Amino acid sequence: MRKTALGALALAMLIGAPAQAKGPRYRASITRTSYGIPHIKAANWGGAGYGIGYAYAEDNLCLLAEEFATVAGDRSRFWGPTEKATLGFEKIDNLSSDVFFRAMIDLPALKRGLAKRPPREMALLAGYAAGYNRLLKDRGPAGVPEACRGKPWVRPITTDDMLRIGEKQVLLASSLALAAFIVNAQPPGKPQAASLPDTFPGDRDIGFGSNGWAFGAEATTTGKGLVVGNPHFPWNGPSRFWEMHVTIPGEIDVMGVGLAGTPLVALGFNKDVAWTHTVTAAQHFTGFELQLDPSDPTTYLVDGKPEKMRTINVSVPMPDGKAPVTRTLYASRFGPMLTIPLLGLGWKADKAYAMRDANYDNDRSITAWIAIGKAKSVAEVKAAVSSTLGIPWVNTIAADRNGDVLHADVTAAPNVSIAKAKDCATPTSAAVANRFVLLDGRRSACDWDDTPGTAAKRLMPASEQAIWERRDYVANSNDSYWLSNASAPYRQLSPVLGTWGTQRTLRTRSGLVELARRFDGSDGLGGTKVDQAKAEQMAFANKSLAAELALDPVRALCAGKPEVAQACAALALWDGRYNVDSRGAGVFAAFWPAASRIAGLWQVPFDPADPVHTPRGLVTSGEVGTKLLKALADTQARLLAGGMKLDARWGETQFAVRGAEHIPVHGGDGLLGVLNVQQSAPEAGGFVPYHGSSYVQVVTFDDAGPVADAVLSYSQSTDPASPHYADQTRLYSAKKFVRLPFSAAAIAADAQGETRTISE
Repeated sequence: MRKTALGALALAMLIGAPAQAKGPRYRASITRTSYGIPHIKAANWGGAGYGIGYAYAEDNLCLLAEEFATVAGDRSRFWGPTEKATLGFEKIDNLSSDVFFRAMIDLPALKRGLAKRPPREMALLAGYAAGYNRLLKDRGPAGVPEACRGKPWVRPITTDDMLRIGEKQVLLASSLALAAFIVNAQPPGKPQAASLPDTFPGDRDIGFGSNGWAFGAEATTTGKGLVVGNPHFPWNGPSRFWEMHVTIPGEIDVMGVGLAGTPLVALGFNKDVAWTHTVTAAQHFTGFELQLDPSDPTTYLVDGKPEKMRTINVSVPMPDGKAPVTRTLYASRFGPMLTIPLLGLGWKADKAYAMRDANYDNDRSITAWIAIGKAKSVAEVKAAVSSTLGIPWVNTIAADRNGDVLHADVTAAPNVSIAKAKDCATPTSAAVANRFVLLDGRRSACDWDDTPGTAAKRLMPASEQAIWERRDYVANSNDSYWLSNASAPYRQLSPVLGTWGTQRTLRTRSGLVELARRFDGSDGLGGTKVDQAKAEQMAFANKSLAAELALDPVRALCAGKPEVAQACAALALWDGRYNVDSRGAGVFAAFWPAASRIAGLWQVPFDPADPVHTPRGLVTSGEVGTKLLKALADTQARLLAGGMKLDARWGETQFAVRGAEHIPVHGGDGLLGVLNVQQSAPEAGGFVPYHGSSYVQVVTFDDAGPVADAVLSYSQSTDPASPHYADQTRLYSAKKFVRLPFSAAAIAADAQGETRTISE
C-alpha cells in the first residue's frame, strides 16, 4: 500500500512538473553587431536552433526556401523539369535533381537514426525549423523579400526538411556529385532519361577547395596558436557561408560560419580553439564492378550466387497539374547503380557498376561539430573527429591557445586498405584509378572491411587516416595528406585517402613556398615568425606562382614579336599579382591555362624528393616556344574580340555586381598558383566571381580569449534590400577585416540596435 501511494505521488509530481515550470518551448535573444553578424544566446539547444533559424531566414529567406524545395524533390513542380539546378557544385536539370533526392534520401531511416542520437540534436533541428517558421509568421506574406514573395515554395518547414538538408550536405562531395550518373543508370534496352555530363567531377577545376594554415608555438610571435582559414566556396546558392555567434551559457560559446540550413557553427573558433576546413583529397565512395546474370541484367553474381537488384520507384510531381513523372532506379548490396560512359563504365548485358557512399545516412556530423565547438584544445578536436568519423568530406586544421596545431584528414572514408585495393582491382580499375577506387563486386571478400570499435560499419578507423600533431605548422590546399608540412612528408596510406608522392598543384606549392619565405624572413614582411597582421598580408598577397615561374621567360620570348605586341606590352606592365590595381593581369590569366597544357613545358620535371620546387624552368625554345607564342597570340585575339582592354587594372576586369555597383575583386584562379582564389565568369562587361574565397578568418588568442579578424567576401545577405548585401564585399575589395566581437562587453559595445528576444 505504501509503495502504491509513493508511486502515485511520484507520478503526480512528474505530471505536474511541466505545468509548474510552464514557459516558452523556444526562447532566444539576437544581438546584431557590425555588418549584420548575429549573436544568438539561449538557455538550451532548442532555443539556440530557434535563434539561428530565425536570424538566417532574416538574411537569406528566399535562398533557404528554395533549398528546402530542392531537397524535398520539388524543383520540377515549381520551376519546371527542364530548368537547371545547382546540385552541390554542378548544374543538373530539375527532374534529375528531384529523382535523386526522392530516391536517395531515406527519410524513415534518417528519423530512426535521429531518435538514437543525443536529445540535444533533435532539439537543435526542431528549434531551427521553429525559428524559420516564426520568421515567416512575423514577416507575413507581404514581408517576404521581393525575389520570392507570393511563391508557393515559401512554406513552413518541419524537422523532416532539416533532416533532408543535412543529408544533402554530407553527400555533397560524393553521391551528390555523381547524381546525374546515378539517376540515369538504366539496364540495357531502357533509354536514359537525360543526357549525361561530358566531364567527371574533379576532372576540371571548379574551385572546389580552400587553404588552411595552422601555426603553433614554434612559429608565432606570441607562442599561442594561430589559424588562417580561407575556404573557396560558391558566391551564390546554398553553399554560401553565413556568420553567427552561438552561446548557451555553461554549454557552448562558439563563433564562425555555417551553410544554408546548418543549425550550428561548422568552421570558426571558441575561447580556446580555432579551426578551419579544406576539402579533402580522400574519396568517400568506391565503385564496384558487378558480373551480371546473362539472362537478366538486373541480377548480379556474388561468390557465384545470384542476387536480384533492389528497385527504387520514384514519382516526381509536375507543374500545372500535369501527370507526375515516374522513374525506377536500381541498387545492389553495395549501393545504387551508376553509369559513366565517358569513363567506359556502362551498363551492359554482362557487366554493370554500383557505388557505395561512406556518408550515406551519416548522422554523426552534428555530433562532431558540436564537440569541436566545445573543445578546449586541439587534442579534443582530434578526439571529436576520430571518435565520430562524422566529418563528411573536409580536412580539419586547428590551433589552440597552448600553441598546439592539428591537421586531421579524418573523415567518413571507405575502409579499403592498400592491399585490398590491389587485390580487388579489376581490369577496369586502373583506367579510373586517378578518379576513384573500383573494386571487384563479384567477391564478397572485396567489400569494405569492418573494424570493430569504429563509429559506423565499414568505415576506415581514424588510426589508419592521416593525423598531424605539431608545434610549428600544418597546411593544406586540397592536395592529399602527403605534404601538409614540407619538412616531414607523411607515410603512404590507402589510395582511398588520395595520392602519395605525386606532383602537387601550383596552389599547394605556392602556399608552401610562402610559408618557407616567412620562416626564413625572405618575404619582406619582417622577422621570421607569424603574427595576425602578417598572416592577413600573406592571405591576401595575391601572388601567382605561375607568374613567378613563367612571366620573365614569356616576356623575353614575346619581346619584339609584332603578332603579340599588345599582349606583350600588357605583360610588361604586370606586377605578377592579382590585386585590384594590377595592370595586365587579365592577359596572363587568360593565357596560362592553355600554355600550362603544352607538353615538355618544363626543363626540370617533377621530383618527389623536391616536390615544392618542381617542376620548374620554363622552356621557351623550339616547338614549345612556338606553341607558347601561338597561345599568347590566340589570347590576345580573343580578349580584343571580347572588348577587353589588355592593360586594364584587374579590379576593372574582375568585380562583384551589387545592383548598379561594380565592386573590384582581388584574387585569381588557383590554376595560376594564386592562394586567394577567385573564379569568375563573363558578365556585365567583365568577369564576376562565382566561386572562391568566402569566409576568411585569421584567429589567434590572448589571455582573455580569441582575437579574431574575418571578412565574408560576398556579405551576409542575398537580399538586395538588406544593408548587409554588399557591405563586407566592399571590405574584402579593400583587403580589410572585421575584428569580431566575442565577449559580452565587446558585443554590447558594437551592438547595432536593440537586442531582440523571440519566444514561443
